[in-house]
Parts: sequence; structure tokens; C-alpha cells
Amino acid sequence: MAENSKPEVKVDRRNRRVAGTDPEKRRQILDGAYQVFTARGFDAASMSDIAIAANVSKGTLYVYFEDKEHLFVALIEREREAQKRGAIAALNEDPEPARALQNFGQCLVRMINQEFAVSAHRIVIGVAERMPDLGREFYENGPLTGANMIARYLDRMVGEGKLDIEDTQLAAMQFLDLCQSTLTRPRLFNAIQTPPSDEEVHRIVSEAVTMFMARYARAASAQPAARRPLRSI
Repeated sequence: MAENSKPEVKVDRRNRRVAGTDPEKRRQILDGAYQVFTARGFDAASMSDIAIAANVSKGTLYVYFEDKEHLFVALIEREREAQKRGAIAALNEDPEPARALQNFGQCLVRMINQEFAVSAHRIVIGVAERMPDLGREFYENGPLTGANMIARYLDRMVGEGKLDIEDTQLAAMQFLDLCQSTLTRPRLFNAIQTPPSDEEVHRIVSEAVTMFMARYARAASAQPAARRPLRSI
């Protein structure tokens, strides 16, 4: 089917096709959008630019995404999903909460300080006042989802008697903020233009875990995360 003809469609139970759900075409569009958004930013990017980069017609582009905002959110979601699996695995690879939280925290901090993640945060913050739905969707599918994932883990650790937490949702938010201390905000404001080193990430997350466990660990399971001397930041 030609790009400028009727919208692409998928097969249903009677082998008819429904518009806009070919996964390969969707991937192709998102790849093109990634190139354009990272090169030009959100405001300067156009659907025409994205269609050219993705090698599809504008008609096909609008079949898959109703506007630039929804395309941008979908791109963020794809990048997040690729990282989320690693974060979940890191959280579950050690039975002791201190070490599991250390693993997760390091994975999280590296993820949110990558160039695309930082750019995405800046773009969303810049447009959130005039596009509140975009800001809400970004928050709910990103930071809030991460907090909910940690809260469920904390609920499990409370159930196993390893942690003593009354409000696991609040504790999850506290842990996420502690892990990002001194690292993420300077990146967002471009005060620091490169991602933190592994040593910096390890040091900050270790301090976050130590503080978190001092508040919430049961006495028998208060094992500090592994630490090593590092340069100051």
C-alpha cells in the first residue's frame, strides 16, 4: 500500500486491517522522531520533519500519532521501557534490601542522567504550563510509576519483616529523591553537561541507602550498602 493512500491497518479476527497498529511502522516512526527531537528539540521539530526522517508520509504519521505531543510521549515511553526492565531486575537480584536498593538506585540514576532522558525532562518542563496533559502524562508514566514500583517492593520487605515502614509510598518518593541529590538537578539546568561518573553515582546512592536504612530498617536487617572512598563532587 502506498504511503499516500489509505491509512495502514492491522489484521483483526476476519483478517481485515485496522489503522495505525503495524509495530514495525510504529518503530520506524519513533526512530525518525528520536533523530529529530534530539537534534532540534521539541518546539523546533515538526511533523513534516519527522515524516521525512522516518521515511513515511504525513498521512501515515497522523494515523499512528494524532499530534507531536503524543508522538513525543510515546518516544519517551519506549526509551523508558528499555530501561525499566533493567531497574526491576536490579531491585530483585539481592534478598537484602540495602543491597537491592543500591542496585536499583544506581540503575535509576544512570538512566535519568542519560542525554535523552535529561533532554526529555527539559522539554516537558518547558511545555508543561501550556500543555498540562503532557506534563501529567510524563509524570504519571515516569516518576510516579517508578515510585509505585519501589513502594510495592517496600511493601514486600515490610511483609518479610526486613523493613519497618508505615507509609511505603512516601518512603519510595524519599528514596528516589535521595538518590538524585546533587546529580540530577544540575544536569536539568545544564550546570553540569555530562552524566555523572560511576564513582559519583555509587557514592551518592550509597549515602541515600545508608540514610534510608537508618530510618526504616528493622534492627536485624540494617546492613549498610557497600561503600568505598571516592572523590568529592
